[in-house]
Parts: sequence; C-alpha cells; structure tokens
Amino acid sequence: MLIERSAYANRWRQVAPAAKGLFALGGFIAAFTARAPMAAIAVAMLITTTTLVGAGIPFGRYLRVATPALFFLGISCLSLAFSLNLNNDAQALSFHLTPTGMQQVAEVSARSLGALSALLFLVLTTPLIDLIAMLRRLKTPEALLEIMVLSYRMLFVFSEAVHDTLTAQSARLGYATPRLALRSLGDLAANLTLQVWQRAHALHVAAQSRNNDGPLRFLEPVFTNRRRDLAFAAVGGIALVLLAWALS
Repeated sequence: MLIERSAYANRWRQVAPAAKGLFALGGFIAAFTARAPMAAIAVAMLITTTTLVGAGIPFGRYLRVATPALFFLGISCLSLAFSLNLNNDAQALSFHLTPTGMQQVAEVSARSLGALSALLFLVLTTPLIDLIAMLRRLKTPEALLEIMVLSYRMLFVFSEAVHDTLTAQSARLGYATPRLALRSLGDLAANLTLQVWQRAHALHVAAQSRNNDGPLRFLEPVFTNRRRDLAFAAVGGIALVLLAWALS
C-alpha cells in the first residue's frame, strides 16, 4: 500500500514511465560499474536524494519500504563476512571473520544499495499499470504480464481480508490476553487461506464468464512531454555511470 500510495501521489506522476525506467537502468549500470564501494555508495546516495527531493517521497515512507530489503541485505552480508570451519579433532564448529570476507561484504553491500535505490526510485514513482504498459511496449510475454496483474490484484484482496478479520477479532477482544492473541492469530491464518482461495476462484470464474481469451488491457494515460523526459533521463543515467567510473 505504501508503494502504491507513493506511486500515485509523487511529484513525477506525469513523467513518462519510459524516462523513469531509463534513469533506473542507468542507476543499475552505474552501481555494477563502480569498482570501489565508495563509488557505489555515492551513486546510491544520489539516486536516493533524487527520489526524496525530486519526486517528493517522504523520508519515513521511503525508509519503511526499504527496511525489509535492508534487513535481508544485512543477513546476506553476515554470511559473507564469516566462514564456518569444522575442527575434526575437537569435533566442534567455529566461525572466523576473514579479511577477504570483509572486502566482499563492502563490495556486495555497496552495489546492492545502489541497485536497491534505483529499484525504489522506479517503483515509488511509477504505478504498476504504467509499468505494465511500458513492459508491453518492450514485447514482454503477455503471460508474464497477466501474472503480474493478477498478483497485484490479489495483494489488495489479501490486505482487505486481513483488515476486516483483524477488526472483527479486535471488536470481540480477541487480543485481550496473550493466550487469546495466539488463538486469534491461528484463526486469522486459517481464515485468510480460505478467503483468499475463494476470492481468487471467484475472480477466475468472472474472467471465464466474460469469455476472457485475450490479454488484459487498461487505459493508459497520455504523457505530453515524453521526449523531453527521455532526454533528461538519458542525461541523468549517463551522469550516474560517469560518476561511478570517475570515483572508482
């Protein structure tokens, strides 16, 4: 919900999706072109500043969206920093922090931050409908686009089911004690499984009843300054690549 709210309410909503995709692609190339960790971090900071200041994404919302990815990145870096050794004589396991592991952590984490900032820029400024339209112009297979649309729809169905069930349980004091809270969470998981399956089946039946045998189409907005946006995006992407190359 946070991503979708930002995608529709940011300052660059009327910027052509192709331009934002081009700038994000430049960010990806710059992040993986950087041979020094500081260069990749500089690229990440520049893209993040562009997202926050240029597109007007609130910092708190940006941080909430990025937190799960940063948590996963932190766990991955720990697995690179430490090596697991088995002492056959003592029959014991030991962890060692290796210098080469720290170098790998610095390189991987810096490039990952650069790629993550580019991805967040794209998804926080571009609604999924515009992204699907852009992917269709790039000749993406229709089956993949339909899976994206249906998954996107089911996210909202799942969110609505969670909200309704939690409201009903809270009204009946289902979380008054730890024991009741644990029981309510179990009931929530069971009911959500059933509800989501039933709603997905109803969506499938509705599509079949309308003789849906073609791709899913949506009304696409018209972007009047498409060429100008593409020119600015190309300049920005090239600048990111040159910055990464200069700082490496």
